[in-house]
Amino acid sequence: MEVGGDTIEDVLLRRPWLPVRISGCQLLTKSWFGDAAYRILLTDMHCVWEERMDAAAIQSRAQELNRRLRASVEAFFSHLCEVAQPCLSGGAGRAGGEAQISLTRQDDGSISVRLKSELAGLPFYWEFHCSPAPGALACAQLVRPLLVMSRLLQQQVEQLGGLLVRKDAEIQDYRENGATLSRERLQTEVFEELTYREDFLAKTLPVLWAEASDSLGFGADLQQLYAAAVAHRERRVSEERPAAEPSADVGSVSSEASPDVRNQNPNQQVETSSVKTTDRPAAQQFSHVSVLQRVPPLPAERQASKPKKKKVGLFR
Repeated sequence: MEVGGDTIEDVLLRRPWLPVRISGCQLLTKSWFGDAAYRILLTDMHCVWEERMDAAAIQSRAQELNRRLRASVEAFFSHLCEVAQPCLSGGAGRAGGEAQISLTRQDDGSISVRLKSELAGLPFYWEFHCSPAPGALACAQLVRPLLVMSRLLQQQVEQLGGLLVRKDAEIQDYRENGATLSRERLQTEVFEELTYREDFLAKTLPVLWAEASDSLGFGADLQQLYAAAVAHRERRVSEERPAAEPSADVGSVSSEASPDVRNQNPNQQVETSSVKTTDRPAAQQFSHVSVLQRVPPLPAERQASKPKKKKVGLFR
């Protein structure tokens, strides 16, 4: 199935994984809802499940689960979107707060997510029957973007470490020229990368393993980093692919999301350059451009020492 020239895999790839908790199970989810079709992905980091449904399948399941209701597939689907999308995006307390959601694991490895709400004053039931996804889909939608994010963060850490070393050299130069701190509490130790890394791992790893239930927290910063990584790959693939060549790679994405997709599901639309978060100020939002900025090189020579002047601020 294609949406505005893009495959559903392309559309899903642009959307970050959202953390949700269903029946005490911590999951990451992705979803796409079209005119009368949907596609959802769920993972608990042990397995990835998926379900894709078209209009005919939705009509059949809706009538099977709701024999007392008589409505068109559009009416069923409109109500399903209203109650399901908040539940699948971690926002059950918003529009779909009245819906009850539960998860059941099947013996064959699949999972069933059940929804219960009201439609026209009568109970409305729905079930997502998610089966294990193929390995290629899991790699394209989860593993590959996470590896890119990991490498990007590692490069950021290396650049920040180099910046700290340069800051220490700058502070040492001030001291050698007679500057002193106006407040002793601002004194810091010289940054040693190896010592810092060993201390960080020793203190942080035990905490992360002890909080295994929260290890799937795909917060706002990681969602923005995911969007930045995918958008960069999208531009690269778009530049490398000839204009007449059709899109065949599951993991590749086009340069822009189609207008249809933006209109159908504005609450889950992910911009190709960043993800807008509603619960964080703009100053705290992650920018993939800033991550990749290069640390300016050290000047070749320092300027000759000038006569000492009275210093203000931290040093005097």
